[in-house]
Amino acid sequence: MKTPIMESLMAHPHTTSNGSPNSSTGKILIGIIFLLGIGAFVYFDLGHYLSLDSLKANRDLLLSYTESHYTLAVTVFILVYILQTTFSFPGGALLTLTGGFLFGSLMATFFVNIGATAGAILAFLAARYLLRDWVERKFGDRLDAIQSGFAQNAFSYLMTLRLIPAFPFFLVNLVSGLTRVNLGTYILATSLGIIPGSFVFAFAGRQLGSINSLSEIASPPVLLAFTLLGLLALMPIAYRKWTNKNPQSLES
Repeated sequence: MKTPIMESLMAHPHTTSNGSPNSSTGKILIGIIFLLGIGAFVYFDLGHYLSLDSLKANRDLLLSYTESHYTLAVTVFILVYILQTTFSFPGGALLTLTGGFLFGSLMATFFVNIGATAGAILAFLAARYLLRDWVERKFGDRLDAIQSGFAQNAFSYLMTLRLIPAFPFFLVNLVSGLTRVNLGTYILATSLGIIPGSFVFAFAGRQLGSINSLSEIASPPVLLAFTLLGLLALMPIAYRKWTNKNPQSLES
């Protein structure tokens, strides 16, 4: 059975909320959940545990627990990653690093992909359900051209945003929810686009003892490589625009 919240989340991109009591109640409940999650993170000072020093200090304990309770450790890791991504908490890079030294580069990349993609979907749907109708009403006419262009080239744009480190992961989740991008396209581009970065940090997690800061991992050559990959994802769009402007060059 579909609830009013589910129907609103999965509605056609061009439809808007009818302002029904059920819809308003759903938005209030989701808003309260996010406020409680953020409040708990701040109140319990959970950010204190998301540091490289804390991770190093508990390295042996975490490894021992993972070896003894592998399935449970994987489950908890994925759930924590989902929560971190959904609520846009800091610490995504550190969690990926943790996964690397606990599960190995390849398996950590896989587990991170599950957690980060699931969390990104929830953040995307929350932003779409809570804010997009208001944005459409407020700025609809001025955003039509941008919305249309993004919808037509959504996969390439999202791949670029996921690959280039200059765009924060949580911001892409939220902004994407305000656009008319199809959910399936968003999921595919997110799942594929985060693989290179996840693998780099997971691989670095295997050398945890020799890492003193996260900036050592995201070195200029690595950032440049991600940027080039992101620009590569834009090439199909550039090609289509070039062929549309120069149709005679294809006929000759």
